[in-house]
Amino acid sequence: MNQVRSQRHVVVIGAGIAGLSAACHLARAGFHVDVLEKHNQPGGRARIWESEGFRFDMGPSWYWMPDLFDRFFQTFGYQVSDLYTLERLDPSYRVYFDDGTQADIPADLAERRALLEQWEPGASQAFDEFIRQTQYIYETATGDYLLRPSLSFTEFFDFRIVRELYKLRMMRSMRGYAKKFFRHPNLVQLMEWPVLFLGAPSDQTSAMYSLMTYADAALGTWFPQGGMHRIIEAMVKVAESLGVNFHFGQEVESIQVEQGQVNSVVTSQRVWPTQAVVAAADYHHVEQNLLSSQHRQYSRSYWDKRVMSPSSLLFYLGVQGELPLQHHNLFFDQGMKQHMDAVYKKPVWPDKPLFYACVASKTDPSCAPPGHENLFLLIPLAAGLHDSNDLREQCYNTVMARLEHHTGQPLRDRVVLKRSYAMTDFVNDYHAYKGNAYGMANTLRQTGPLKPKLRSDKVQGLYFAGQLTVPGPGMPPSLISGELASRVLSADLLQQR
Repeated sequence: MNQVRSQRHVVVIGAGIAGLSAACHLARAGFHVDVLEKHNQPGGRARIWESEGFRFDMGPSWYWMPDLFDRFFQTFGYQVSDLYTLERLDPSYRVYFDDGTQADIPADLAERRALLEQWEPGASQAFDEFIRQTQYIYETATGDYLLRPSLSFTEFFDFRIVRELYKLRMMRSMRGYAKKFFRHPNLVQLMEWPVLFLGAPSDQTSAMYSLMTYADAALGTWFPQGGMHRIIEAMVKVAESLGVNFHFGQEVESIQVEQGQVNSVVTSQRVWPTQAVVAAADYHHVEQNLLSSQHRQYSRSYWDKRVMSPSSLLFYLGVQGELPLQHHNLFFDQGMKQHMDAVYKKPVWPDKPLFYACVASKTDPSCAPPGHENLFLLIPLAAGLHDSNDLREQCYNTVMARLEHHTGQPLRDRVVLKRSYAMTDFVNDYHAYKGNAYGMANTLRQTGPLKPKLRSDKVQGLYFAGQLTVPGPGMPPSLISGELASRVLSADLLQQR
C-alpha cells in the first residue's frame, strides 16, 4: 500500500499554517509533496518582517489552545518542547475598560476568580460554573465537531448531536450566554471579547464559541520564545523531515484541468504536473482567478453574499525607551458598540476605534534593539473598506493619542520605525477577498457544511484548506483544516485505486 501511495504526487499551494499542516499529513501518508509559496519565506499571514534590529510577527500574536499544537506535533513524533520554548504569560493580558478602569487578567484561575469578585459579589461562583460548561463545549468541539470535514449535513445527522445542541449552546448568542452568568458590564465584556474577530457582534455569534473564552481562562495565554514565527519554523522542520519540498517565489498563475481532473499547476517559472492539489491560498482567489469558469463551484454572487470577518489596520512600530504596558493589551476604553457597528452593521472607518497593542519585547527582548520596544497595533476594520494612507494616518494619530493618554508618555516622538499594513496589503500579499484578515464570519449560516467545501464538486483532485473553509479562522483551526483536506484527499485517491 505504501508503494502505491508513494507514486502519488500532490501540490500544496501556500506555505501558511493550513498549507504546512496539509503538507505534513500528506507526506506522512506517503505522498510526494511540493509546496509552492508566493513569498520568499513560509508562514503566510504568520510571516516575519525585520528592519533596523526589530523583528515583527506580521500577523498572529496570540498562542491559545496549546493542546491543539501539541496534538499536531505529536502526530509526527515530536513534542513542542523539542522544537520551541513556550512561556505562559502572567498576567495573560491587560484590559482598558470604558468606565476608565484597567485590569491585569491573572493566569491563575484562583486569582482571576478573586478579581471577578471585586467587580461583582458572587461572580467567582458564576465563573466556576461558566468554566465547567465551556470546558464541555471546548472538549467536545476540539475532540469531535471541528475534526469533521463537513462535506455533507449527513455527517451531523445523529441523535447525540441533536441531544447536545443545548449543551453546546449552538442556538444561543454569546452575549446572552455571558449575561446569564454576569451582570457587571466589564465581566460580560471579559467573557465575550474572544469571539469579536469571528465575524459578527457577540449578540449574533453562537455561544458555542465560548470555547475560546475557556481556552483563554483555563488553558492560558502562551508565547514561543523567539516569536510566533517559531511555530512556522517548527512546522517546516517537521515537513522537511518527512520529505516535503518547498519552492519559494512561486506564485501560482493557474490550475490546469483536463477532463474534469487536475492536471497541473502553472507558475511564472514552470509547470508542475500533479494528480492532486490542496489550495491553501485564498479560496475565492483560487476559484475565481486560477480556475476557468466551468470549473468553479461558486459564483461571484455567492461570494458577494458571504459575511466576512474583519480586516485590520496594523502598525509595526519600533519605539525608543520602555513602554508601561503588558505583552498583550486590549483597549476597550471607548465603548464597544460604536466600533462593532462600524465593523459589522454600517461599515466605515471608526471615529473612536477599539484596538489591541502587543509589546512582544516585554517577553522576548531579542525582537528589539537594546533600549527599545517592539510595538504592534491592531485596529479591527470592516472588510472591503476603501483604504488610503490618509485614512491610516488619521487612525494612527487617534490610537496613539489614546495610548499616550493611558501611558502618560509622549510616544509618537519616540517612534524610530513605522510601517502600516491594511486592506490593500492583504489583497496584494495574500489575494485576500475584500482585504479580509480573518476569513469568513462564523455565523450559523456559515458554519460546518454551509462553509465553502474543502473538496471541489467540479474538479477531481482539487481540495481546499485555510480560513475560508472548515473549520474556520485562527491558527489552531488552520492546523485542523490542513489535516482535514489531507485526510479527505488520501481517502479519495485510495478509493480510486
